[in-house]
Amino acid sequence: MTEQQEDTRLAGQLRARFGDKLKRVICERGETTIEVTPANLIEIATALRDEAEFRFASFIDICGVDYLSYGQVEWDTDDVTATGFSRGVEGQSAGRFDWEERPDQTVTTDFEHRFASVMHLLSLEHNMRLRVRVFCEDDHFPVVPSVTSLWTGANWFERESFDLFGIIYDGHPDLRRILTDYGFVGHPFRKDFPLIGNVEVRYDPEAGRVIYEPVSSVEPRVLVPRVIRDDSDLLQAQAEAADHWQEN
Repeated sequence: MTEQQEDTRLAGQLRARFGDKLKRVICERGETTIEVTPANLIEIATALRDEAEFRFASFIDICGVDYLSYGQVEWDTDDVTATGFSRGVEGQSAGRFDWEERPDQTVTTDFEHRFASVMHLLSLEHNMRLRVRVFCEDDHFPVVPSVTSLWTGANWFERESFDLFGIIYDGHPDLRRILTDYGFVGHPFRKDFPLIGNVEVRYDPEAGRVIYEPVSSVEPRVLVPRVIRDDSDLLQAQAEAADHWQEN
């Protein structure tokens, strides 16, 4: 059975079992993703773990996602000249602004909400993988249920998502920061968090201690264009893979 056929079978099982409780079922690039609401997450996750046709007993990870400015790019590609590597850089995307002039924290994409918690599961019994995406319903106070009661391994991953994105995992037994320093202000992976940060740290020999001060020695740079596209080599690889499965 090919990857595409396997994903179609899993997607059909998911739709048949959960029906309208699934907001979306997506099969792309050999991967299956379901979107669920926070209210249905625990019920669906419990069934995915325990029911015989799924048995997603292995928890892989959880990560946060901020869809603010998703798909937007700070490079011009249509109305610039054909010379110079950085000719199209505008430098106006989220994260490149003064903190006092930060953009409004609202969704500017086709997604209904800004923040999402994304979980990856593995069924060793059926050799299947699944991505579960849950959008937080409040963009200003993002909350989703914790799954630590189902998979204890989710503990540190949810803490990381809370630390970096500010997503609250309701029911987590010990929701504290895990990567940033004590007293850190903000959530550094949010798209409206300044790329150069808010403060920098240095040792002051005159004061004889470490001091914190506004960033002054770092200038933001555009290193890699952030573009969503289907590359020609990817399309060619997909076509060759399809021919291979037809021949076999």
